[in-house]
Amino acid sequence: MPLDTIEPSLAERWKALRAAEPNIRIFDAAARLETGEMSLLRIDPEARVRRLKPDWRAAFDGISALGRTMALTRNRSCVHERKGTYGRAKIDAGTGLVLGEDIDLRLFLSGWRHVYAVEPADTKRRPSLQFFDAAGSAVHKVHLLEESDRSAFDALVGALAEAGEPAEAPAAARGHGGERPDDGRPVDVAALRAAWLALRDTHDFFAMLRKFGVSRLRAFELAGADLARPLARNVVTALLDRASASGVSIMVFVGNRGCIQIHTGPVQNIKPMGPWINVLDPAFNLHLRADLVTSAWLVRKPTDDGVVTSVELFDAEGGTIAMFFGARKPGKPELPAWRMLAEGLPEAEGG
Repeated sequence: MPLDTIEPSLAERWKALRAAEPNIRIFDAAARLETGEMSLLRIDPEARVRRLKPDWRAAFDGISALGRTMALTRNRSCVHERKGTYGRAKIDAGTGLVLGEDIDLRLFLSGWRHVYAVEPADTKRRPSLQFFDAAGSAVHKVHLLEESDRSAFDALVGALAEAGEPAEAPAAARGHGGERPDDGRPVDVAALRAAWLALRDTHDFFAMLRKFGVSRLRAFELAGADLARPLARNVVTALLDRASASGVSIMVFVGNRGCIQIHTGPVQNIKPMGPWINVLDPAFNLHLRADLVTSAWLVRKPTDDGVVTSVELFDAEGGTIAMFFGARKPGKPELPAWRMLAEGLPEAEGG
């Protein structure tokens, strides 16, 4: 075989990409090289990377001892970063829950496969724990901060250290959205509306979608404007600007197939940068590609506590990019200031 026909290795292609674009993020590099982040991490010459045992309960018990850290969860269009202390995780039958004023997570552990401890050679970058699914896509990351307990990190890594690498090759990557796709059945729209109007808790919404075999986005398209109304695609900038100006506390949900991360509180420092709209607050950062939002919806769900209003953003594949709610707790109605903000957002053209 002529030498000029030999395919360069993944390591060689990544080296060339980084030489051409020194500041490229590993997530973007993995997409460009058509691989998973985990594959690049394992051959990273600029970091010490150690595989750990995939014992999620032990891992999260250890994380809760690290003190203040930064939790990161993302999908292809949005990055959610929240600083704070992890509470003790509740893990049961493939799901997990981390509750606290700082870190608030919903874990879908049946798809989790691997975890690595990463220590960059560049001391300006902090060590991290990184969790991956079977395709080698990152589902959640925990980054140490200057004030984090490094000795607790070292103890956790030592306790969970695993020799060697997994024998199985990463599975084919799937779409980032965690919502159920349409199953092809005709939809009884009247029955769907009746079930929607009979909701008593927002957590029952996903079960309703499964019952009717519809995706979240298609349910919005079918339900009628009294329940789901299309908004302008660029509505997220107006939403964040108005939330910042009013001081209303909001909830920001961002997730992928393995994890949903939630911020609750006000947002203050809103900064557009090219296609990105950013929240750059001391404890909470959001980085959202506004140009990748292909549809946005104002959604109303009845509950025992009154109507709960959300603004939900979708990408071109129908995947959920982010969801915004007013800050609330079970047993309490939603904030009137949030409802007024959401109801006043610009509608889609022709909406």
